[in-house]
Amino acid sequence: MELEQRVADLERRLTALEDAQRTAPRLGEGDFWALEGFKDQLAELGAADGGVLFTGAVRLPTGEHYDWQHGSLTEGLLDVDWTESAESFAALGHPVRLRLLREIVGGRRTAAELAELDEVGTTGQIYHHLRQLTGTGWLHTTGRGRYEVPPGRVVPLLVVLSAARP
Repeated sequence: MELEQRVADLERRLTALEDAQRTAPRLGEGDFWALEGFKDQLAELGAADGGVLFTGAVRLPTGEHYDWQHGSLTEGLLDVDWTESAESFAALGHPVRLRLLREIVGGRRTAAELAELDEVGTTGQIYHHLRQLTGTGWLHTTGRGRYEVPPGRVVPLLVVLSAARP
């Protein structure tokens, strides 16, 4: 009798786990659980033209963790002057700057550490690229010649990189 009860308990637990697995949100192609929630919010706002949402939960190689999300209404995005974003995109449009950003996200935070890398140029060129990235908000200085991607820019940077991939 005790064995039958234990087997029945195990079967109930297995069924509950299978049900939970079927209904749990998953990351995967065709699985729009974040989008569906955003659409519900847009409907509540009466945003007939829709909107854009990007979000992320990121742990960097340095151990830093960022949870971030941003949503914009389509109307607001279509009504602004897009040329105002050109400088920010241009800062990302240079291979050395992208390499420097990747290295900084990975933990190399000083110009001296960055200068040790191959194919990033002279110290003067590195500082030129760092100024470009800092001037457009992709980097900021944290004192003593240290650089970091600001917390509010980590996920957007990864979103831009994701969008640029074929």
